[in-house]
Amino acid sequence: MSIWTRITAAVSALAKGEPLSAVFDHLKSPPERSVGFTIAVIALGAKMAKADGRVTRDEVTAFREVFKIAGEDEAGAAKVFNLARQDVAGFEDYARKIRVMFGKGDAALCDLMEGLFHIAMADGDYHPNEDEFLTRVADIFGVPESNFRQLRSRFVPDAVPDPYNVLGVAPDAPMEEVRAAWRTLVRETHPDRMVARGLPEEAVTLAESRMAAINQAWEEIQAERG
Repeated sequence: MSIWTRITAAVSALAKGEPLSAVFDHLKSPPERSVGFTIAVIALGAKMAKADGRVTRDEVTAFREVFKIAGEDEAGAAKVFNLARQDVAGFEDYARKIRVMFGKGDAALCDLMEGLFHIAMADGDYHPNEDEFLTRVADIFGVPESNFRQLRSRFVPDAVPDPYNVLGVAPDAPMEEVRAAWRTLVRETHPDRMVARGLPEEAVTLAESRMAAINQAWEEIQAERG
């Protein structure tokens, strides 16, 4: 049974009213992390798309940018997306289950938030309902507020990123501390590290934009401090 067949069976069961625990039993217990990440992006991404009242082609395209779906699997992926986007209800249950799957505050959950922001901004508009949705998901995941602000500043045009927020250091931190934070983030953003955190290889494409933001923040601080 392919991954898309398994996920389709799980989300179909949810649509029929089966308990969330039973839905995830369709995927093995405990589910593979790569499968869990896939479910999260599909289900939460689709429900978030519904939060602003419309689901656009751009949002579907954004999903495909995160996951390189083979042509023969597109029908299965579309079925899952369409089932999950029927309404926003249940998104908190998905978020809680995923938190248990990975553990509260796990780095993979920040990776997931990154994918959700990517989909949210696909239509070029950051709707207040999407912000509320993502804020709630981040709270359930245990994502630190500073990390959430960092993601929002990188994806939302109106939110100018603060280089210190991007690197997670205080504005008055010694240069040695700033450099250490920069090196740590570069190391953690390496594709091999992201795969080790449970992300499928297709999803690490987002690491490129994250790495660019990290390096830009470091360059801005260097220029500021001379």
